[in-house]
Amino acid sequence: MQQQREPSASESYFWHSVWAIALHVLVFGMLFVSFAMTPDLPPAKPIVQATLYQLKSKSQATTQTNQKIAGEAQKSAARQTEVEQMEQKKVEQEAVKAAAEQKKEEAAQKAEESKKADEAKKADEAKKADEAKKADKAAEAKKAEEKQLADIAKKKSEEEAKKAAEEEAKKKAAEDAKKKIVEDAKKKAAEDAKKKAEADEAKKKVADDAKKKAAADASKKKAQEAARKSAEEKKAQALADLLSDTPQRQQALADERGDEVAGSFDDLIRARAAEGWTRPPSARKGMTVVLQIGMLPDGTVTSVSVAKSSGDGSFDSSAVAAVKNIGRLTEMQGMKPSDFAPYRSFKMTFTPEDLAL
Repeated sequence: MQQQREPSASESYFWHSVWAIALHVLVFGMLFVSFAMTPDLPPAKPIVQATLYQLKSKSQATTQTNQKIAGEAQKSAARQTEVEQMEQKKVEQEAVKAAAEQKKEEAAQKAEESKKADEAKKADEAKKADEAKKADKAAEAKKAEEKQLADIAKKKSEEEAKKAAEEEAKKKAAEDAKKKIVEDAKKKAAEDAKKKAEADEAKKKVADDAKKKAAADASKKKAQEAARKSAEEKKAQALADLLSDTPQRQQALADERGDEVAGSFDDLIRARAAEGWTRPPSARKGMTVVLQIGMLPDGTVTSVSVAKSSGDGSFDSSAVAAVKNIGRLTEMQGMKPSDFAPYRSFKMTFTPEDLAL
């Protein structure tokens, strides 16, 4: 909203000056008009003119006297007229002088008014210049505001473009992630199919290996049973020989058969341990574990521990479990205390080859 401008001091005096000048001009105009309309006075006549007309019929002396008087009267009238003319001229001169004075005053007043008008004009120009300066400042402020608004709009546009780019990047990333998920799913499905095929193949192989192992176990068990029977037969034969011979012969045969019986029982223990052994996946050829075994005279296995590890805990544990699974060797019953003494607590060495007999 624009503020109403208050009039300056020069503008306030301007109209008063105009009215004053107009009033003076009107007064002088009326004065000159009154002078122009004043009627001319008739020329002065001797007052005694009428008397002269009345004395025409008198005597010459009287006439002369009258003429003389008339002449004096004319002179007097002429002087009167001259005085009046001089006064009239003086009045006119004074009027001219007054008019000149008035004109001078009017010129001075006009000069003053012109000066005031110039000052008012200068003030107005200064005011206009100030207003123009303010307008320029306002224009600069508006321009700065427009620039600021343009910068804000530009920044907003850039932010919107950046946001759009981010949204596009997110969308693309989501599409890429979705595509990757699909590809991963396909790849996983292929791998699962491959693993399933491998698992089926491995299962088939395990089944074949199990069949082969079962056949091998059956064959091994048969061999072990044959070995056991042979050992029992040898033991029975040795006992029979001992009982049927002389004491000297029995002692000699006992010493000879003792070593054979000891070697036979070592083989028997390995064979029985092999029957209950489960081969771990980590078992490899060349591994060796030494077990500390404790037994009772009736052939019962009381304790099994690792005296020297093979370096593979799974193989060591499988060997310990295989010996514990023997339970009791009935073949050891009836052994002489001297023959059993070495088996009360003894060490045996096992390898995967021994247990796989």
